[in-house]
Amino acid sequence: MTAADRLRGRLARGGILSAPGAPDALAARLIERAGFEAIYMTGFGATAARLGRPDIGLLTQTEMTTHARDMARAVSIPIIADADTGYGGPANIARTMEEYAQAGVAAIHLEDQVAPKRCGQLAGIRLIPAEEAARRLRCAVASRAPGGPLVIGRTDAMPAMGPEEAVRRALMYRDAGVDLVFVDGIKRIAEVEHVARHVPGPKVVSIVDGNETTALTAQALEQMGFSVVLYAVTALFAAAKAMADALAVLQRDGTPAAAAGALMGYAEFSDLVDLPRFQRLDEDYG
Repeated sequence: MTAADRLRGRLARGGILSAPGAPDALAARLIERAGFEAIYMTGFGATAARLGRPDIGLLTQTEMTTHARDMARAVSIPIIADADTGYGGPANIARTMEEYAQAGVAAIHLEDQVAPKRCGQLAGIRLIPAEEAARRLRCAVASRAPGGPLVIGRTDAMPAMGPEEAVRRALMYRDAGVDLVFVDGIKRIAEVEHVARHVPGPKVVSIVDGNETTALTAQALEQMGFSVVLYAVTALFAAAKAMADALAVLQRDGTPAAAAGALMGYAEFSDLVDLPRFQRLDEDYG
């Protein structure tokens, strides 16, 4: 059974699926250990982790699929991966589907921005025509091998063109045959409610730290009819703040002693990265 098959089975059971964003394989292991059933491989986090740069389309398909492959090797739960705009024309989209399947991800989302894309929370987003985006999604679905990743049709029309166009595009992408639709760039609760009312069927919502949508619980989103909720930057922002605080203490005091209470211990970290399993291999066969 592939990761995609497992994700399909989980979605078929009903109830909302919460997928926190992981910027790297270590964060993915933390998400799995916390008891979540899925992980979101966020392009925002991947770009920050690999390049220390903003999410403005800097990573290539090869870099993104390598990142996904490393993450999939580190965990056993399904990964929903950002696949940007598909990295080119129809042939590139077909290769994107193949590469992400080989990487072991369970689902990808393809967006309707002009390449190079940018984070859905940024200003200045430009969209391709909706009809072209629908054709590209049909290409992804048609290119998928049996057991291949679910296809999520993402539109960034909410910040670029408003809620009516976002809904129109989401319905078009649903009709193109995708497994779920995703209206990104939502910043207000009213926008979440608008999508919930006007887009029937399986759908994804992203809750981004720093805007008012964080007041909505997963239970509330489930009652609105969402199938998946992504928390793209929660772990990334928490990790960045914790590292910045610890380094500030080290710079100020010349020792990390004052930050010790906020740090994970060596033994706990060793367990997180699965050191005991490798030690047993050495003991048994070394």
